[in-house]
Amino acid sequence: MKVILFANTDWYLYNYRLPLAVALKNRGDEVVLLSPPGRYSQLLEKEGFRWVSFPLERKSLNPFVETLSIFRLVFFFRLEKPELVHLFTVKPVLYGSIAAKITGVPNTVNAITGLGYIFSEAGSLLRRLVLWLYRFSLSKTKVIFQNTDDLKVFLENRIITAGQAYLIPGSGVDINIFIPTPEPDGKPIVMLAGRLLRSKGLPEFVEAARRIQANGMTARFVIVGEPYPDNPDSIRPEELSAWEKEGIIENWGWHDDMAQVISKTSLVCLPTTYKEGLPRLLLEAGACGRAVIATDIPGCRMVVRDGENGLIIPAHDISALVEALETLITNPEKRLWMGRRGREIVEQEFSVNQVISRTFDVYNAS
Repeated sequence: MKVILFANTDWYLYNYRLPLAVALKNRGDEVVLLSPPGRYSQLLEKEGFRWVSFPLERKSLNPFVETLSIFRLVFFFRLEKPELVHLFTVKPVLYGSIAAKITGVPNTVNAITGLGYIFSEAGSLLRRLVLWLYRFSLSKTKVIFQNTDDLKVFLENRIITAGQAYLIPGSGVDINIFIPTPEPDGKPIVMLAGRLLRSKGLPEFVEAARRIQANGMTARFVIVGEPYPDNPDSIRPEELSAWEKEGIIENWGWHDDMAQVISKTSLVCLPTTYKEGLPRLLLEAGACGRAVIATDIPGCRMVVRDGENGLIIPAHDISALVEALETLITNPEKRLWMGRRGREIVEQEFSVNQVISRTFDVYNAS
């Protein structure tokens, strides 16, 4: 069977869906990876996959440009004649599903990896337009959700029917790569990693660090990632520099080897307000035996069991964040106990092999 995996970045395919591509290849399927070009395309090809460059303007709302993207997909699908297309991220889901309908692709699977901007801050007109596009494009397709809250939103808005919906929590984590390691010696190190967006909780993290340090508590606060200049929600480089000069945080920049990075930390914090699907960072931290602090929002609630493998706090509540951080910074035994429980939860529910097996079940469902 020929399978096309299509996402809005080669980074997404490499970091989140490479194990799925490998599993498809190992069972004898022909796999084509489709995305805009980037620095990860060569890595995908080194893994032995055929990767095809597809121009896609992630932020564009130009009707001509977006319609042209759909026509290009129609041409590509007609040329390739896939038996199955698996689509990830918003534009590939919308445009890929429409192109699949036009070209008669037998099996279309869509992954909803979070609701994002459209369902939280978009204007009513744009939101109504996107809801209509979702209803049209997702009809008669299989739709995989990463958390129950997102699934409920799509059902309540009548975007899909219950018979189309499947729940698979996240893209999984390789528990043979992300393994428990001892905490580093010295001051406890608290890390926030990911896209450096305000909605990921960067301002709250920094302010909490500032208050904790003002209270005389000894800890290091680390940010891992890089700004996104084309995203209005991005932290500006000069803000990062100012925080560093103030001595509040350490900026470790972008890293590909997150297992190695997490091994250098004591505690992982994600005070996000972004409408996550299921944050990969929390899974990776749990697999590495690290306690986590996260906000009480969809996605985070799927991973973090309050008081068990971490602490859940209200969104935007800096005082609660400070209290949670101080609790775990000053209690290494509690951190270690939560980290061990986090590893158990990931092994039982979120390993990449479990996710792939359930994804294949969706492929095979009638």
